Amino acid sequence: MSGEILTVEIDSPEKQIWQGTALSVTSENSAGLFDILPMHANFITIIEKKPIKIKTAGKIEEFNFDNAIIYVSKNKVLIYTL
Repeated sequence: MSGEILTVEIDSPEKQIWQGTALSVTSENSAGLFDILPMHANFITIIEKKPIKIKTAGKIEEFNFDNAIIYVSKNKVLIYTL
């Protein structure tokens, strides 16, 4: 089961904004729309003024930041807001 779920953290310089498990993370970078699913390849990108959507088992949560960095490795998604 652990290969079918993502661990996600959203952190700002001041505090942790959100932490939990997710089925997917969706956003858009300069290359276009993308989805992060379990077993995703290592990945890093910058998000500028685009929503970040986190799909959990029960709902989709949407976060909006002026700038963010998304880093993915081993089913862990780290989102740092700037």
